[in-house]
Amino acid sequence: MPAEVNHTVVIDIDALRVGMFIQLEVSWIKHPFPTSKFRVSSQEQIRVLREIGVKNVRYVPGKSAFLADTSSASTASEQPPDAQVAAAPPAGVFTGACADTARPVAETLADVCANLAERHGSQRFRQATVIYSQVCGALQTAPLVAREQVESLIGVFVDELHAQGTHAVRLLSENFGERSAVHAVNVAVLALLLGRALGMGDQALKDLGVAALLHDMGKTQLPAHLAEPGALLTSADMQRYHGHVGLSVELGERMKLCSDILIALAQHHEMVDGSGFPLHLCGDDISRYGQILALVNRYDRLCDPLHGAQALTPHEAISRLFAVQSDCFDATVLKTFIRMMGVYPPGSLVQLVDGRFALVVLVDAERPLRPLVLPYQAGASRAHVPLLNLTHSAAPGIRRSLRPAQLPRNVLDFLMPQPRISYFFERAASPQVAKDSL
Repeated sequence: MPAEVNHTVVIDIDALRVGMFIQLEVSWIKHPFPTSKFRVSSQEQIRVLREIGVKNVRYVPGKSAFLADTSSASTASEQPPDAQVAAAPPAGVFTGACADTARPVAETLADVCANLAERHGSQRFRQATVIYSQVCGALQTAPLVAREQVESLIGVFVDELHAQGTHAVRLLSENFGERSAVHAVNVAVLALLLGRALGMGDQALKDLGVAALLHDMGKTQLPAHLAEPGALLTSADMQRYHGHVGLSVELGERMKLCSDILIALAQHHEMVDGSGFPLHLCGDDISRYGQILALVNRYDRLCDPLHGAQALTPHEAISRLFAVQSDCFDATVLKTFIRMMGVYPPGSLVQLVDGRFALVVLVDAERPLRPLVLPYQAGASRAHVPLLNLTHSAAPGIRRSLRPAQLPRNVLDFLMPQPRISYFFERAASPQVAKDSL
């Protein structure tokens, strides 16, 4: 490629325009984009860059293509100053370097927000599963290094939670691989969201997040058929399986985790009615961290069970926790969790009042009964079907929840191409964005 195509110029964030190809000079863990090199496609991306504190970016004129931006009233008169960048072509005119690949920006602001949020969540979730696997491999040989990795990851999660204000729970559509890692990250994400909803401060959230991510690390010391059993275990095998709690605590001690985290590890299977294990603790004898981990762990295992149990839909899981197992959990913690997840948590299959089938994708704790859903659309690509925001007065409501077996095969394959439920968090949509999503 000619050298002039790769020529770069550092510009101020205020000079950034849609269509510019940029290189970010910040760590990948500090920004939400899938890559640090990309062409800016919307004003929403520029807004995100400002919000995460980016002051300057490296602009690549030879790879840029200036497009008419539908999400802003910006015009050719707003092009970057000559003192900062080379002269740019007028809006709507493509440079030769990108003429074959550039496309007009046709997405609404809501589409851009939704796509960017899911890509960000998927990237963070995937990174977290990789780090978790690395940590598990280092528990015996480098426990202090493993602790630093976990604390760094959870610290980033907590910082993002605080930066987002009101949050929403997002369903991720990818399959992230190893089951134990997916479960650990799911529990960590939901525990942090629940802890924040309960009013926990920064340090408490960080301790809770570390405990949540590491709660099952003792299983790394068990035979594979016990650590992730797919069938019923004998009573002897079940006793060995229960031993993973103590093994997690032992590994936590090697990592020199604080006492509050160690207690949470020891209590993540305890229930307030005394039916848990290994100590059969009751009520206030279980720490708040332990109460949170026990609930979130149970919810995730209802959706992705062990021991040959049948998987429940998220709606069925939340219903069972409330109607059948409520005595097992602290009332405040359970009530807050149900409000956070909604009656139809992300991942629930539903039928709308107008008869359409849909998948619940995102639940805002401020509007738990009116989630964002992905409606089934025959003959369309799943990636090109816009989400339907049920908060709008003209949108249909939800008639009922469905089990996978109640849907035609083609509808199920469209709505849920992979069976595992994975979650992340994102900023709740503003009223204007919610309106634009219809």
